[in-house]
Amino acid sequence: MTLDKNSRIKDVYNSRVGKDLIDKILLQTGKSSDLINNPIVGNVRLSSIQKLVGRKLPESFFDAFLTLANSDQLTEDEIQEEKKLARAPVEHAWWKEAIFYQIYPRSFCDSNGDGVGDLAGIISKLDYLKDLGITALWLSPIYDSPMDDNGYDIRNYRQILAQYGTMEEFDTLLSEAHKRGIRLIMDLVVNHTSDEHEWFQKALVDPEYEDYYFFREEPNNWTSYFSGSAWRKFGDKYALHLFSKKQMDLNWDNPKVRQGVYDMVNWWLAKGIDGFRLDVINYISKQEGLPNGDETIAQMMGYCGVERYFYGPHLHEYLKELRANTFDKYNAFSVGETPGVGMNMAKLLTGSQRKELDMIFSFDVLESPGHSRFDDYKYDLNYFKKYMIDWMKHYGNNCWMSIFYNNHDNPRMVSKIGRPKYNTEIKKLLVGMQMTMKGTPFIFQGDEMGLENYKFNSIDEINDVESQGYYKELCEKMSEKEAFKIILAGTREHARVLLPWNGPSKGQAMDPTILHFYRNMIKLRKENPVLVYGDFRVIDDLAEHFVYERYDGETSFIIDCNLGESIKKGYFPEGYHQIITHNRHPEMDPYEIRIWMKG
Repeated sequence: MTLDKNSRIKDVYNSRVGKDLIDKILLQTGKSSDLINNPIVGNVRLSSIQKLVGRKLPESFFDAFLTLANSDQLTEDEIQEEKKLARAPVEHAWWKEAIFYQIYPRSFCDSNGDGVGDLAGIISKLDYLKDLGITALWLSPIYDSPMDDNGYDIRNYRQILAQYGTMEEFDTLLSEAHKRGIRLIMDLVVNHTSDEHEWFQKALVDPEYEDYYFFREEPNNWTSYFSGSAWRKFGDKYALHLFSKKQMDLNWDNPKVRQGVYDMVNWWLAKGIDGFRLDVINYISKQEGLPNGDETIAQMMGYCGVERYFYGPHLHEYLKELRANTFDKYNAFSVGETPGVGMNMAKLLTGSQRKELDMIFSFDVLESPGHSRFDDYKYDLNYFKKYMIDWMKHYGNNCWMSIFYNNHDNPRMVSKIGRPKYNTEIKKLLVGMQMTMKGTPFIFQGDEMGLENYKFNSIDEINDVESQGYYKELCEKMSEKEAFKIILAGTREHARVLLPWNGPSKGQAMDPTILHFYRNMIKLRKENPVLVYGDFRVIDDLAEHFVYERYDGETSFIIDCNLGESIKKGYFPEGYHQIITHNRHPEMDPYEIRIWMKG
């Protein structure tokens, strides 16, 4: 059914992409879906809303909303196939069983004392990673780069950044990892390149290459994720950069760009790597003509123009083509970073029958409703529970979740929860849930050490281009002290501090009790396939309590979680024995996790 302004809210909410869009609006505004499910609200037509709110929601808002909501209309045969596969047994794959560990090379391990992590440092820690139980590594970019955005601005995709080492050292890393049964995936950044990349340098002087990027005589109103306009002037024209001023967006509508990307990807796959994490991959298709963004959506989302490219018109087409021309030739794994994508969009990106991506990272789990990363607030684990239950019940067996709390772009979750008195308990609770839910766990470097946010004292200690740009923007509206407080709440720099291998690093130290708990939980998951492929059932999801079961025909695990500071009555299942944690007291301590097993 094609949606228009005569459609009712419930009709939109019952559509695939429409539901995701409404859920995103509810999440941003901190409202519950109960509002939409109210019969009175659900029967209101979009045209009535427009008349009611007037200028608050202009024509451009509804046009943009309906364009997205009407995308990806599936045939009846496609719908039935999806339903059939969603209920079918889960297909086995190595990446579903894997324990991933993300390495941010610049801050992982410094082998030569220059203050920068390197490939030799990673190689030196492979035995540590194997002993931890890691079976797959994800390397953030190690390619040649001017390092404007710490390597996510790539100058040469087939060359290693000299600070990190040589291609020979990379080959050694790959070989030594494989010897230890550890697979390795690279970070694929192909929404944009550095302005120093050969293609962009040619685009400035050669008309044949100009169409590799987006050049316009006049910029539109899109804004950059790193503050300010998304356009940079070169001579008498402007070029698009959704991120830093040195990260120029590629024009994927140009077949030569796509073929160039495929050639590069196959070059790496031929070396023997096991797949890729794809950086902001859902941004590669922009709406034709690059129309202005709606100002109302900009105020809601924090960026202007995002509705024109976060789920573009050719996204699925280009991902299918990318996979057919690269990943499928090598049986390679792919996981996409897809900001803004909801569950229904994710199904269309990752359903096994779709032949696009194997998995995505959904970031809606990282902030409580009504909050964004730079808000200074306490994360609500009840929201995490609600989010995970929804995805595990409704994502389908033909799709597969990534389960993560941290990465290189976010503060540490334990600090975001903001209960310092219980940090040790919270760290164990988080990994306990991560290793027993249905999906693939991704550990970010330092999680297993129990690392928390670093206590920066000044903006001068923060190198991140995003934080620096946002700080300058904030200082135009408030005092430097107030601006720095906001930066401190959400800066990516918290996750980018050099790890404390040789004692405390910048005041941080490894916690051996957390490391031991990680090893035990990883071991438990690896030794029990039911924790990977077993069914999921909720037993109790009352406020601040989360009890769930993972089970198959032979084995059952019950995981009992206290998600708050108050004492809870523990769950005692008959015929089960306690493992990992052995507290049999009737009452559960704050943030305690208990794991029971039968079979």
